[in-house]
Amino acid sequence: MTVALAVAVRTLPRAPGLAYEPKFDGHRLVVIRTDRAVDGVVLQARSGRIVTAAFPDLAAAAHHLPAGTVLDGEVVVWHAGRTDFALVQRRAAAASAARAAVLAQTLPASYAAFDVLELAGLDLRARPYERRRALLVDLLLPLGPPLQPVPMTTDPELAETWYETLPASGIEGLVVKRMDQPYPAGRRAWQKLRHTNVRDAAVVGYTGTARRPLALVLVLPVGDETPLVSSPLTAALRAEVAAVVAARAPAAAAGGATVTAIGLGEVPFRPLDPPLTAEVRHTSTRHPPPEVLRLRTDL
Repeated sequence: MTVALAVAVRTLPRAPGLAYEPKFDGHRLVVIRTDRAVDGVVLQARSGRIVTAAFPDLAAAAHHLPAGTVLDGEVVVWHAGRTDFALVQRRAAAASAARAAVLAQTLPASYAAFDVLELAGLDLRARPYERRRALLVDLLLPLGPPLQPVPMTTDPELAETWYETLPASGIEGLVVKRMDQPYPAGRRAWQKLRHTNVRDAAVVGYTGTARRPLALVLVLPVGDETPLVSSPLTAALRAEVAAVVAARAPAAAAGGATVTAIGLGEVPFRPLDPPLTAEVRHTSTRHPPPEVLRLRTDL
């Protein structure tokens, strides 16, 4: 299932007929409820990878959906009153069914649904967002958590209040859609307004080995383009970077260079050519080190 994408904007769009949703800091997830009785739920990541085994709690909840239903949304994990992206990564990286079951008990997932693409076998993607939104709310409100529709407003003043106040809960910005818009699969027809400390960066290399990358060497889109070493990668990101490096030609991981890291001096790293793109959280141009949130494999 090819998902819709969004283009970044710097200011809040304001026009008649717009809808505003909080942008949750989680993993994009498509929930597919098939007509099979036993294993009738498929959970698909944005990349197309099937991650059903990592989220048995969401799969169990999705069995209550009508057969032939497809939802688009974000899987999040709440901790201490806010969503925690690192905990979502821990859930996604569960290496076995037993481990996934334990994590489902200790770090239960929630699903913030923002669209319904099919309902009871009927393809809704050509319907306007306003109609799809109404069907989504009618579908999920009777079920309750962990499957929930994201909040939505057509009031730009309320949306701006959300943007200013909800980051304390782990909300990273807003997604803006047209009320009359069909579902734009595979296109950047939505808009996203993110807080300024979350941005895309060029990944020009990595520290550690090809099998076990430890951190990424980044060039931010602000400042003097001096490469920076990220904070240590999570286990899930290490595995993802290693897979990308392994898929490239052997020459892509060859050679070496050094970069100056705050407090560490000269740090050797392996260059990546062409570079990757990563979404990072960073509050200044030099210190503390950027935190890598995810690789941007959709570019």
